[in-house]
Amino acid sequence: MYAVLGASGNTGHVVAKNLLARGEKVRVVGRNAARLQALATEGAEIFIGDVTDARALAKAFKGVESAYVMIPPNATSNDFRADQERVSDAIATAVRNAGVKNVVSLSSIGADKASGTGPVVGLYNLEQKLNQIDATNVLHLRAGYFMENTLPQVGAIRMTGSVAGPLRPDLKVAMIATRDIGTVAAEALLGLTFRGTQTQELLGQRELDYTEVAAIIGNGIGKPGLGYIQMPDDPMKAAMVQMGMSENVVGLILEMAGALNTGHMRALEPRSVRNTTPTPYETFVAEAFVPAYQQQAAA
Repeated sequence: MYAVLGASGNTGHVVAKNLLARGEKVRVVGRNAARLQALATEGAEIFIGDVTDARALAKAFKGVESAYVMIPPNATSNDFRADQERVSDAIATAVRNAGVKNVVSLSSIGADKASGTGPVVGLYNLEQKLNQIDATNVLHLRAGYFMENTLPQVGAIRMTGSVAGPLRPDLKVAMIATRDIGTVAAEALLGLTFRGTQTQELLGQRELDYTEVAAIIGNGIGKPGLGYIQMPDDPMKAAMVQMGMSENVVGLILEMAGALNTGHMRALEPRSVRNTTPTPYETFVAEAFVPAYQQQAAA
C-alpha cells in the first residue's frame, strides 16, 4: 500500500495516477473528497485528513509501506513558515508512529541551506526531521523552479505588456514541469532503490533565464518580441499582494528570489541523465500557458 499526500495537487496527482496505472493499492490523502474523486474512480482509497494533524496522518499511513509527502502551498497564510513547521512535524511524527518504511519527499533546490531562502527553509527542516527517523529510507527530490510558477505572468502581460518578476534577466534557472516531478517520484516509489537518506536534484529539461522565458511565451501567444522587466521589491510586493497573496508569503518569495539572484540558492549537482526531465518549457507554454492566456482574454 502507498500513501500520497497532496494528491489533488500538481505533483501528488501524477504520483497517484502513475501508481494506480501499475495496479498498485494507493491511499490518497486530502481535505476535500470531491477533489480526490477522480482518483477514486481509478481505484484509489480516499482518506480525509489535515496534514497538520499527526494523529490523522498516522491513521492515513497505517499499513502503508511507502509514502509520497509534501508541504502544500498556502499563498494566503499570514505565517507560512509556522504553518510549514506544523505540517513537517505532523508528517515526521506520523511516519515514525506508523512505521512507514520508505518515503519520497518533495523538496527544492536550495534545501541544503538552513536560512535565507524564504519558503525553502521549511523544506530544509522537513528533510532534517525525516532524516532523523532511523527505520525509514528517505529520498528527497530537490526540484528546480516550477514552470507553473510562470502562470501568473498571464496577468502581468495584460497589465504591463511585459513579463515581470524579481529575478535577474540573465539568471539561468533550472525550470521543471511538475508532472515530471510526479513521474520521477512514482518511479522512485516503485523501484525503491534508495536506502538510508538520499537527495536527488531534478533540473528540468534545461536552464532558462527570464528573457528566454518571455521570448518563448511571446511566440506562444502571438506576441513576438515580448520582453522581461526585473521589478524592484516594493512594486513587486504590491503587485503580488494585489493578486491575493499575503504579505508574509510575498516577503518569503522575495527572499527566495534574492537568494537565487545572489547564488546563495542554486543547484549543486552537475546536469546528468538522472536529474534531467523531458518536458521543455515550450511544451508547457503550448499546453498550459496559452490556454490560460486565451481564457483570460475571453473573460
